[in-house]
Amino acid sequence: RGYEEFMRKYRKYLLSAGITAVGLAMFVGGYKIKADSKADDVIADGVYIGNVEVSNMTLDEAKSAVDSYVNSMNNVTFTLKGAKGSIKATADDMALTADVDAAVEDAMAVTHTGNLIVRYKQSVDLKSEPIKVGMHYEVDKEKTANIINASKDELNIAAKDSTLTRENGEFQYVPGTHGTEVNIIDSVYGINDYLSNEWDGTNNEITLVTEEIDPKGTEDQLANIKDLLGEFSTDYSSSAAGRAQNVANACAKINGTILYPGDEFSVYEAISPFTEENGYGIAGAYENGQVVESVGGGVCQVATTLYNAIIRAELEITMRYNHSMIVNYVKPSSDAAIAGTYKDLRFKNTLDAPVYIEGITEGGILTFKVFGVETRPSNREVSFESETISTTPPKVEFQYDYNSSLGNFSKSTSTHQGLVAKLWKVVKVDGEVQSREEFNNSSYNSSPTIITVGVAGASSSQLSSIKSAAASGDESRVRAAVSAAKAANEQKVKEAQEKAKEEAKKEEEAKKKEEAKEEKKDNKKKEKTDKTDKANKDNTSSNKDDSSSKKDNSKGDSSDNNSDKED
Repeated sequence: RGYEEFMRKYRKYLLSAGITAVGLAMFVGGYKIKADSKADDVIADGVYIGNVEVSNMTLDEAKSAVDSYVNSMNNVTFTLKGAKGSIKATADDMALTADVDAAVEDAMAVTHTGNLIVRYKQSVDLKSEPIKVGMHYEVDKEKTANIINASKDELNIAAKDSTLTRENGEFQYVPGTHGTEVNIIDSVYGINDYLSNEWDGTNNEITLVTEEIDPKGTEDQLANIKDLLGEFSTDYSSSAAGRAQNVANACAKINGTILYPGDEFSVYEAISPFTEENGYGIAGAYENGQVVESVGGGVCQVATTLYNAIIRAELEITMRYNHSMIVNYVKPSSDAAIAGTYKDLRFKNTLDAPVYIEGITEGGILTFKVFGVETRPSNREVSFESETISTTPPKVEFQYDYNSSLGNFSKSTSTHQGLVAKLWKVVKVDGEVQSREEFNNSSYNSSPTIITVGVAGASSSQLSSIKSAAASGDESRVRAAVSAAKAANEQKVKEAQEKAKEEAKKEEEAKKKEEAKEEKKDNKKKEKTDKTDKANKDNTSSNKDDSSSKKDNSKGDSSDNNSDKED
């Protein structure tokens, strides 16, 4: 019985093994038949690379199809989500690429490589559903990191460092709050992992990797801020209302600043933008060698005053520019200009403890004080001395007003002399000079005296003479040329008036002669008429006499007859 049981199991085993062998042989045979019926470099039916179907394609055909697909995705927009908000970036922005060669090789490998069991399973799977291989996407790490970094204000919740307020000469501690920031390096690698392993071409939102940021400054640390390290004041009491407003506004934006060890401070970033919405008014500012009206004019006095307080606290100045022209509220080389984004005052806290900056405007006086932990010896004194190296007198420039009368002169009021100066840092210990080092040097442009000359009425030759005199820069020569032109024009006017007067006189005399001639003519005509009238009158009178005589004779005869009748 034992033997029979053994033989039964043995025959069953042989039968099973035979079937398996036959199956494998049939699979192998079938596969070989399939391989023989198609070229080895044709991708199996039902294979996709990402969303691109590459069934029955050669390697070159598949590469072309995938290349076209990847190129068409340049305008695909991804949403990169941070702690605070999100930003948009296109595939082109991040320089998205795909390893097309590797992807096509993976596709070709389906049912073509591996052991028989793997290849058989892939063949069976393809009958029920497609097989997708990865596209091997990758973004350019540097470009993507730059995009994220440039948008950190939109993505991050910034930590608010602990700070202080100063009231009635006493500091009060104000605790900070934690922030959440994007870890740029981890986020870039996370984007590539997502695109390579998870992205299906439809869900374009990617959550960036973030980390919690602790605020700077503990209460114990800030409690040490109590020593006055540096202080400086300037006078702005003569400023117009707009300028005074700007000085006070910019000062208030800096007041209360805490600078931790290693921190760098930018005055421009702290007080800009220079707009009315940000509290600034219109006042004078330097531009192209002239004083012009500008929103925010006067903030350079704030930068200058702070500069002098900072250098006395002996913090490191990392950027400082002097004005293009000299200013009147500090000595040469003691100023600091602010102009757009290219002229800024920046400094760094190189001390081992935080510093607090206090800004005050009161009674037309601007003051900055720097508080911290004093580590300098009490017998050490720091001061700064200005030295003028050379000066350049302002030039004279002439402008011409063709609508103003010849001889009218007006001068600009913003003339400045040019100047080269140095600022020296002097250190004394117990009143004795220990060092005197050049701290900075500054060159200031001169601004010309601009004289506007009225030239209305000047002839071309006179204008040429005036401009020739102006080229010398000698105002007296210009005035002489203008006076000569004016005198010549006045003489011409006088001569023209006299000529006109003489012409009028001649015309009057001619008119009188003509009138006399006409009168004489009229008189002769009248005389002739009178003679004719007299002759006619005489003839009439003679005729009347003859008629009268005849009548008288007739009357005599009649009387005689009448007298006879009366008798």
